[in-house]
Amino acid sequence: MIRALYTAASGMNAQQANIDTVAHNLANVNTAGFKKSHVEFEDLVYQEIRTPGAATSSVGEAPIGLEVGLGTRPVGTSRNFSSGNLRSTGAQLDMAIEGDGFFQITTPQGTTAYTRTGAFHRDAQGNLVTADGYGLEPQINIPANATTVTISKDGVVSAQIAGQQGTQQLGTIELATFQNPAGLRPLGGNLFEVTSASGDAQTGAPGLDGRGVVQQGFIEDSNVSVVEEMVNMILGQRAYEANSRVVKAADEMLSQVNNMVR
Repeated sequence: MIRALYTAASGMNAQQANIDTVAHNLANVNTAGFKKSHVEFEDLVYQEIRTPGAATSSVGEAPIGLEVGLGTRPVGTSRNFSSGNLRSTGAQLDMAIEGDGFFQITTPQGTTAYTRTGAFHRDAQGNLVTADGYGLEPQINIPANATTVTISKDGVVSAQIAGQQGTQQLGTIELATFQNPAGLRPLGGNLFEVTSASGDAQTGAPGLDGRGVVQQGFIEDSNVSVVEEMVNMILGQRAYEANSRVVKAADEMLSQVNNMVR
């Protein structure tokens, strides 16, 4: 009965982590480039009372064992990097990646971070930056007298300069891919950083070596499905409720044992 209390408590803690993750997904349903995640669980150690194959007589052995499980625990948060829907904005500096890849961003610490959010702006020097002011890498500078900016699917950035014929090429956007993008560490602000689990970034022009292409004038929406998350929330809530009932049942059984001496 005491085992049941702790086992059910582990289930309640696990479902709390599950609900917390669902809440985070729902909170970011309108966050551009956000990738949903879910919690993975594993069962805990078993108290083994009899091992499979244990001798039951001089000539027989048990075909199955006897053990009691001690609950569950969350072991990881798996992030789903499937593409979200592309939404047309018409803004010249908005970009979405159709396919695999990440934009490269220079952080204030001088390190490189990675993002799927392609809402870029010009800073006071004309450099392309994120909403937080972090620069795109490689750096793209747009002249102040540029009237039109064009970004091709293979990442070439060109501009029409006032008073000039033709267009001027300003640079090329490079995308990064990873062997295991789920191993990237989230930093917040729609940014990720490399870990040993993700592998090193493989950078290059869009459209080559499995990298996606760039779509100008679009933003990638979050890949969170509200209906799916609501279902997950209901399942987590019911599982939490069921574990709480086990705690209540174990408590009632202990109460009956205590009352036997009266």
